[in-house]
Amino acid sequence: MNTHIDWISRAETDADIPMIREINLAAFGTPLEADLVDTLRADAAWIPGLSVVALTPEGTLAGHALLTRCHIDGTPALCLAPVAVLPEYQKTGAGSAAVRAALAAARDRGEHIVTVLGHPAYYPRFGFSPASGFGIRPTIDVPDEAMMVLGLDDRPLPSGTIHYAAPFGI
Repeated sequence: MNTHIDWISRAETDADIPMIREINLAAFGTPLEADLVDTLRADAAWIPGLSVVALTPEGTLAGHALLTRCHIDGTPALCLAPVAVLPEYQKTGAGSAAVRAALAAARDRGEHIVTVLGHPAYYPRFGFSPASGFGIRPTIDVPDEAMMVLGLDDRPLPSGTIHYAAPFGI
C-alpha cells in the first residue's frame, strides 16, 4: 500500500456513524471504544463538529478522532478519546489527519484545553505535554507520561483534577 495519502478530514455525518463504529471495532479488537463513542453521542458531553473522520481521496473512511467535554475542576476542557484507524491504514497518517482536524475545529470554536490519556510517543507531535507539569491530574492512577494536555490558545492552563463525562466510567 502507498503510505502517502492526501487525507481528507471533516466532521462526521449521520451517514458515517456505522463506519465509525466499524473503525473503532477494527482498531481496538473489542467493542469497548465503539460502545463508548455510541454512548457519548447521546451524552451532554457530545459537541457537534468535534467527531472527525479521515477519508482517502476516493472517499474511504479510514480514521476517526473524537473530542468531548470534560472539566478540569470547574474549567471546561476537552477530552481526546478515542482515536482509531482501520488496521490497513495505520501508520499512513489517517489518525494524525483526524486529530489535527479535530484540534483545529476545537480552536475555531474557542476551546481552551484538550486532555488525552494516550501513548507518550504519539501525542507530543500535536503539542501535547505531560499534564502533571501544569498541576493537572486524572482521578485514576495512570503513568505520568501518558496523561497529557494541550493548550489551544494563549490563556494559562488551569490546575486541578480532570473530570470525564459519565460514559467514560472514571
